[in-house]
Amino acid sequence: MGGRPSSLRVTKPSSAFLRSLKYAKRKASCSRTETAAPKSRRPYCSCPLLRSLSWTEMNQIREARRRETSQKKAPATRMMTRRGSPATVSRQRAKAGPKAMKVQPKKTAAPIAPRPGSSSSSSPGTCSGRGRGKEEAPAEGQPRLPAPPPPPRRLLPPAGSWARIMVPELKRGTVRMKDAEQVEKILSRLRKGGADQLQVISDFDMTLTRFGFNGRRCPTSYNIIDNSRVISEEGKEKLKDLLHYYYPIEIDPTRTVEDKLPLMVEWWTKAHSLLSQQKILKSDIAQIVKESDVMLRDGVNIFFNQLYQTQVPLFIFSAGVGDVLEEIIRQAGVFHPNVNVVSNYMDFDEQGVLRGFREPLIHTYNKNNTVLENTEYFQQLCMRTNILLLGDSMGDLSMADGVANMENILRVGFLNDKVEEQREKYIEAYDVVLEKDETLDVANGILRFILAET
Repeated sequence: MGGRPSSLRVTKPSSAFLRSLKYAKRKASCSRTETAAPKSRRPYCSCPLLRSLSWTEMNQIREARRRETSQKKAPATRMMTRRGSPATVSRQRAKAGPKAMKVQPKKTAAPIAPRPGSSSSSSPGTCSGRGRGKEEAPAEGQPRLPAPPPPPRRLLPPAGSWARIMVPELKRGTVRMKDAEQVEKILSRLRKGGADQLQVISDFDMTLTRFGFNGRRCPTSYNIIDNSRVISEEGKEKLKDLLHYYYPIEIDPTRTVEDKLPLMVEWWTKAHSLLSQQKILKSDIAQIVKESDVMLRDGVNIFFNQLYQTQVPLFIFSAGVGDVLEEIIRQAGVFHPNVNVVSNYMDFDEQGVLRGFREPLIHTYNKNNTVLENTEYFQQLCMRTNILLLGDSMGDLSMADGVANMENILRVGFLNDKVEEQREKYIEAYDVVLEKDETLDVANGILRFILAET
């Protein structure tokens, strides 16, 4: 009852039918492969900076790497031709047996007999005609040298080199970095945030202005007033004595910040008192700046204009004279609306005569949130959590303490004076250190990389 009906007969399909079915499947598979649109997908890369690059920048890096490795490729090829490939050497060892690996104590080795039918100039392992000739086994007692390892193939440059490729200014001899890989990661995050999340905080004297020119010191904003015609000879001598006494203390690497703090307050207070006795007119400030020897660093126009065009705010935090440094920027033609200055400002009476300086007093080692606690500048920029900081002293490192919700910061320090004595301390404190660099080229290169459209 439950068996198969006798009227039904199961037959095995013929081989011709199976071949036709297999051919039909293969043809359908080929047609689907040909008609499928090729997918353009960017390969995954573990480098965070590389993932943030555009296709054009990726091609530039590949081309640079190809040029670097092209010179190493020819010697490696000759080595493999001369001694044979690893696979050939393995076959030779298996053919020769363990006796060939033993080194006999003979001073001279018998020469290897040439292959029958080949010229004496041809050597084992070289190509003969269209195919590769087989290497002959060494004669009895001939020492066999192990095959050399293949030349290393570097797929990615060393850590930190992507930053130097995309910011060529970091290759300069004046640049020092303790951790180039960390700088690369910070640059990647700053670039990812773009102009909308970036703000720049900078010192002014000897950071945006030059430290020296042709072997001579360039004046700071205080020096411009001290050396001007509105200061009496007696006042100039007293101000110069203060400079010679307190400036070595300010840059002394052996003293702690706690030791320097009261001395810096003492220096600024005495200098302000002397200047207040000179009856300086507010109307003379522009002419005093014009007659001075102050010099901004090379590339300062590019620096200011690049920030203004991308609407990135520039916060200048200076322990100098605010009225003087604003006039310097104004005469340079780069005092744009995105520039904000916090500094020591003069206090003039109704007749425009200097009678003192406004509070709070800002010196080298209190440029932090204690001075900015009553300002609303950083609160207005709470969405700009990426910082590029430029300074020339250890006290400038705290200029970004008032930034709310800071996520990423790149510190660039200008080491202008006593380079040998202060180098180690600066490299420990700053991410990038510029030794005796009187330009803003490195800062401009970093900004160009961060603000580039991806």
